[in-house]
Amino acid sequence: MKLSFKKISQSLLLVPAMVLGLSFVAPVAMAACDPSAGIQDGASCAQGDKTPTTLFGDSGIFKTIVNILLFLIGAIAVIMLIYGGIRYVISGGDQNHVTAAKNTIMYAIVGIVVAVLAFAIVNFVLNGLISA
Repeated sequence: MKLSFKKISQSLLLVPAMVLGLSFVAPVAMAACDPSAGIQDGASCAQGDKTPTTLFGDSGIFKTIVNILLFLIGAIAVIMLIYGGIRYVISGGDQNHVTAAKNTIMYAIVGIVVAVLAFAIVNFVLNGLISA
């Protein structure tokens, strides 16, 4: 039972990784470019319209990286919350397993709160830098 639960939890971690990987590939693969439009249009198409060119701002590199990292932290925290809930349900009343599951749930909730607060702080600081 323990081995199959471990395999199931590992496979659940692969799903967000695959979705995140596809989110980076999909916009490039779906770009509509006309190869017969000429050299300049081809060069503009190869450069892409979604490439951030500024460091700060709404579409800046820094904000994009921070948003991706905060998304990953939030996704991992939610996965750990689900994992802790499953551990709690299958603990079978064993006090050690119940305590470990409660700790997992508590730390996952702390992780979600930290991710939300980090997002708010980063946006507050970036808006302060942009307006200054």
